[in-house]
Amino acid sequence: MDGSTNSLDDVSAESSTGCPDRLSLMEVRLQTQEDEITLLKSSLADALRKLRLHDQQIPLLKQQLIAVNPAAARVLNHSCYVDGISKPCRLSTSSLDGCHLTSNRVRRNSERSKDPQDKTKLRLSKKAASSTNLLTRSPSLESRAKDLISSTGSQGSRRGTQSQSIKMFIRGRPITMYIPSDILNYEEMKIDLPSQKLDLDWVYGYRGRDCRANLYLLPSGEAVYFIACVVVLYHISNQTQRHYRKHTDCVRCLAIHPDKVRVASGQTAGVDKDGKPLQPFVHIWDSNTLVTLQQIGLGTFERGVGSVAFSNSDAGTFLCVIDDSNEHMLSVWDWNKNIKHAEVKSTNEAVLAVEFSPTDIINIISCGKSHVYFWTMSATMSGTMSGFTLTKKQGIFGKYKKPKFIMCFVFSLTGDVLTGDSEGNILTWGKSAADIKTLGKGAKETLQIMKQTRAHEGSVFTMCLLQGGALLSGGGKDRKIIRWSADLAPERECEIPEKFGAVRTIADVDGEELLVGTTRNAILRGTFSDGFVAIVQGHVDETWGLATHPSQNIFITCGNDRQVCVWNAEDHKLDWCTPLEESGLCADFCPNGALVAVGLSTGRWVVLDLQTKEVVSDLTDGNEQLSVMRYTPDGSFLAVGSHDNFIYIYNVTDGGRRYMRFGKCTGHSSFITHLDWSKDGKYIMSNSGDYEILYWDVASGCKLLRNRFESKDREWASYTCVLGFHVMGVWLEGSDGTDINALCRSHNKSMVAVADDFCKVHLFQYPCPKLKAPSYKYEGHGSHVTNVRFTHNDTHLLSLGGKDTCILQWRVKRAGTGDNKEHLASSSTVRTFSSSPENGT
Repeated sequence: MDGSTNSLDDVSAESSTGCPDRLSLMEVRLQTQEDEITLLKSSLADALRKLRLHDQQIPLLKQQLIAVNPAAARVLNHSCYVDGISKPCRLSTSSLDGCHLTSNRVRRNSERSKDPQDKTKLRLSKKAASSTNLLTRSPSLESRAKDLISSTGSQGSRRGTQSQSIKMFIRGRPITMYIPSDILNYEEMKIDLPSQKLDLDWVYGYRGRDCRANLYLLPSGEAVYFIACVVVLYHISNQTQRHYRKHTDCVRCLAIHPDKVRVASGQTAGVDKDGKPLQPFVHIWDSNTLVTLQQIGLGTFERGVGSVAFSNSDAGTFLCVIDDSNEHMLSVWDWNKNIKHAEVKSTNEAVLAVEFSPTDIINIISCGKSHVYFWTMSATMSGTMSGFTLTKKQGIFGKYKKPKFIMCFVFSLTGDVLTGDSEGNILTWGKSAADIKTLGKGAKETLQIMKQTRAHEGSVFTMCLLQGGALLSGGGKDRKIIRWSADLAPERECEIPEKFGAVRTIADVDGEELLVGTTRNAILRGTFSDGFVAIVQGHVDETWGLATHPSQNIFITCGNDRQVCVWNAEDHKLDWCTPLEESGLCADFCPNGALVAVGLSTGRWVVLDLQTKEVVSDLTDGNEQLSVMRYTPDGSFLAVGSHDNFIYIYNVTDGGRRYMRFGKCTGHSSFITHLDWSKDGKYIMSNSGDYEILYWDVASGCKLLRNRFESKDREWASYTCVLGFHVMGVWLEGSDGTDINALCRSHNKSMVAVADDFCKVHLFQYPCPKLKAPSYKYEGHGSHVTNVRFTHNDTHLLSLGGKDTCILQWRVKRAGTGDNKEHLASSSTVRTFSSSPENGT
């Protein structure tokens, strides 16, 4: 019976492991198909739009040709009628780019002429040149159209240098970008590294929502904890931070050496930019110098490192590690020599904690879902340290109800083991004499439940043993911290505010003052008598919205946790936070600095007063999520980009408190991703999910500018569009169009920061219109970077992590001579080539 049960467990474990893999593969295939459908839709929309434009412009072109050269009309008619059947004739972009030059010549000659007939010819020539610039290629007409149109200029005029354009391809879709007039020789342009670099200045947030035992106080007065890929050392009194940054993916666990100086931190595996899994490891490092002393387990651990613990009785020679593989392998290492002495399968269930006995190195305890295991380590070769075997005994609950989870445990001063479980109980496990009658001769003493103490409503999430033997316990559902005497009599209790969540972990400061990590990613400091205040706070779900104040060191964030947070970048603290009814996905400050607009996930958007925190305006556009909010430089208009493919334009009055719909930009064939206003506040440049770049004349009624060539020299008040000539060099090798989530040009127009899908922040020179542009690359986030923004004076850069909920604040400083170590020469993924009317490309 036991054998069949074990086999069923194995099958269940294998199936539960295989199912997510298959599901993940299907999700990848589905996403690929959705991307292909989006591209097909956009291509079809482009084709239909161009065909409609062609039908509208052919009569105009014919009128122009008749007015200038009657013979040209006969050639055009001959080309448009084949075998008596009318067929559309589509002219190529490159072949008609000459219209701009021709129309310039016509304009110069016409300005000298007073003849009204010449002025009519001028208007027709300009209209035809502007509109036909968007038509697609037709080889049969290309040479004829070029000859005919070039002949409309004044006779004997000499042909000038024609404008060039660059085409880049993303997922097979061509994107044309026109070279500005001030760039005389694009091919000889040199792109250098930016003259500035970044240093990590501050880390906002704490990972308490899904990690345990990750907050400790060092003798230096620093609290050590982690979020994303960074281990933070925060000096409580001085309010300063230092950072250990040698991890390549999210940190999952911490352990402090008995000397209170050395630290072990384990990380998850993660994946590289090609989706291949990376190997997890544990770093042991010095908290005084931040120097890595040892790296262990590379190539040994699977998926990630879930728990680590130093031995205590031998001055911390050994390190116990449990990984996140299906079997949760438990291994024991001589970390200083990087030697693995023992390894054994632990359990197929989740493991939440592991610790050495404080009195010897041969006893280890682990706990988690439906289990508490007592491990004994014994040498395989007598008198040597070449290897060990690990044997386990499962804790027997006997007459007591077996809890679903054993959440945590501590060793009491008397040698007993105290466990906290999901039933809200603290169980005391004590040593008992061997049951020879049941187990036979040679049976050893065992640990059995001696006492059950009702502690909390809901789970006991954490326990902390104080110096005198007293115990602290933290509850989940009831959010209480209770102080117990050595014999588990309750002495004091307090309840932390609901907005901070449940108690995740407790660190003792001086026997009276405590540090408390919570499930809503906050760290509290306080006492039973005075209560607790937050010293570290952060978001608790994926964050996307980020905006910086136009004149102060203040920034705002919002995300899927339905919170809008206003932060002070100078004081490194949260100024205030207010809840939203839906997820906040984008935001922008009104130029007067008194208000902020926040776009939500349902098409609704609100405007908040920074002083009163009140909503002064509440409007809705469509029923899909909003992706971008952007004010004009003077604050007279607000553009709202939506996933319904439209950009809604609002007239702003009363200092940003009143909004009236001005118009709607219609023309994108996919959802809006980014947009920027021109410096004069009259035009918009926008990107969409199918990699379109469109330009809009808002002042003339939200009109789509068919001739994108006319926008090549326009100055933009901001530059956040990820597709554009000036930022073409930020695209890296292997990009599929979604690998860059956001970018931001500095206010002094010297650099551009990029947030990518591979947890990296890049810093490029601005402009960087050539591929393989060199850049500095910075790590720290453990998830896709969703947004980046410079502060108003360009002294700092803010970056948002998605799933890691982390905000990193980077200090901008001048690059030194040794900065080439951080340089990554970017290789573009997209193919490009120069095009001009002469080569027809």
